[in-house]
Amino acid sequence: MKNQLLHTPEGVRDIYYQECERKLCIQDRLHHLCHSFGYRDIQTPTFEFFDIFNKERGSVISKEMFKFIDREGNTLVLRPDITPSIARCAAKYYMEEDMPLRFCYVGNTFINNSSYQGRLKETTQLGCELIGDHSPGADAEMIAMIIRCMLAAGLTEFQVEIGEVEFFRGLMEEAGIGEEMEAGLRDLMERKNFIGVEELLSEAGIGEEMKRKILSLSELFGSTEKLEEAKKLASNRRSLQAIERLEQICEILKAYQLADYVSFELGMLGRYKYYTGVIVKAYTYGTGELIVTGGRYDSLLKQFGKQAASIGFAINVDQLLIALSRQKLLPEVEKTGIVVLCEPDCQAAGASIADALRRQGKIVELMHRREEKEVSCYLEYAAQNHRAEVQYITTGGTAVYTLV
Repeated sequence: MKNQLLHTPEGVRDIYYQECERKLCIQDRLHHLCHSFGYRDIQTPTFEFFDIFNKERGSVISKEMFKFIDREGNTLVLRPDITPSIARCAAKYYMEEDMPLRFCYVGNTFINNSSYQGRLKETTQLGCELIGDHSPGADAEMIAMIIRCMLAAGLTEFQVEIGEVEFFRGLMEEAGIGEEMEAGLRDLMERKNFIGVEELLSEAGIGEEMKRKILSLSELFGSTEKLEEAKKLASNRRSLQAIERLEQICEILKAYQLADYVSFELGMLGRYKYYTGVIVKAYTYGTGELIVTGGRYDSLLKQFGKQAASIGFAINVDQLLIALSRQKLLPEVEKTGIVVLCEPDCQAAGASIADALRRQGKIVELMHRREEKEVSCYLEYAAQNHRAEVQYITTGGTAVYTLV
């Protein structure tokens, strides 16, 4: 039983020392970049009412949530997704605000997903939400931030894919496909099961020409040339407007000098059902998971009583670190701080010196030498923990060791 208590439950893990320092270093870089775009911090509760994330909101399915009951009998959940929480918060505190709201956050999410062995159930997300701006420029800003974040993290090889849910919905309207069947097709397409898509369309009696158009979504992946192909494919206004918007976004990304980092995938529809327009994914090699997900969710805030167009993204910090590690791009842990090592009869002097150094803004670790340990043991300890210096306090004076 004692040994069992040393282990964590499946899907969660400890992060400590150098790994934790590196994670915080990356988070600080990305957080600073979000601030540079004018985004301001927000923190929402780790657990909320179940209804914040229920089926109507289009978030994670119920069986993948960690649920529990409070003393009043309310069903609560550990947040599986931060976007609905921020939507609730914006509706509560900024109901009458008609100017854009820019939020950024860092927080953990919890998904009880048992279908993937080894997949973490608790992950750290860092993201941004832009509320109250429906323009293509807002979409481009989000995509530009994603790219800038990937570069700031140290990635040199990554891809950002852009899709448009409205293009798919326009085809559904053109084919006369209802909401229930659309949901089934969307699920199959998100899982790249185009055989299943063909079977479902055949069972529903969809004509061959329309079937061909829908199945062609699997081929609309690549550069801006694919947008031209998509224009020829669709004959409904809704789909064509979606393509026009993607073209506008591409032009703005050229102004950011970031267009080369993106490609288009019109068969990508996103995991969350609250997406209503542009959707974005980013990935790199070294991890089987997406590093960034995001998109436009213009109808989500309306469910909380506020009419506001919105778009956001979330970076999976844990997956980003895995990719950086496997690509050997993790940031170096800098040597910082001083170890003040004092003899047993110099503890007061050691405390005084350590305190004086801390008041100068130094990081100081005060240690008291044990008789059975040589000074070399403490020098080794300081080097392993990336300390820059050891000050050894004795009755005869202070010896300073600089660690290179």
